Amino acid sequence: MASLKLRQVPGRVAAGAYTLHAGIEKLHASPEHAAGVHGMAAGTYPIVADVPPERFVRALAISEIAIGGALLSPFVPTAAAGAALTAFSGALMGLYAKTPGMRKDGSVWPTPQGTGLSKDVWLLAIGAGLVADALVERRTR
Repeated sequence: MASLKLRQVPGRVAAGAYTLHAGIEKLHASPEHAAGVHGMAAGTYPIVADVPPERFVRALAISEIAIGGALLSPFVPTAAAGAALTAFSGALMGLYAKTPGMRKDGSVWPTPQGTGLSKDVWLLAIGAGLVADALVERRTR
C-alpha cells in the first residue's frame, strides 16, 4: 500500500471534513428536509423513488459519513478514498446537470438556485486528482 503523500492531505482533509459534516447533519434531518432531498434525488435517479424519504436520507448520511471518514483516515489508500469521493460527487454533478432550474438555459453555468449544488464540482476535482495521483504513483514504482 502506498503511503499518504503530504500533497494529498489538503484535499483529503477539506473534502473529508466537509463530507463527514454533511453526513452527520443529515442524520438529524426533519421529515420535510428528507422529503425534499429524496424528491430531488428521485427526479434525477428514478431507482430511489420507491425508497422511503427517511430511509434514503439515512443511507445518504451514512454514505457521506463513510466517505468523509475514509478521506480523513490516513490508513485508507488514496486510490480507494479518491474513487469513493469521485463516484459520490459524480452523482451530485448528475443532480446538477439533470435537475431543472439548476443551470442557465443552454449553459453549464448555474442559476442562483443551482449555485450550491454546482460548487460540489470541487469534490469531483479532488476525488479525480486523488485517483490520478495514486495511478501515477503506481506507474512510477
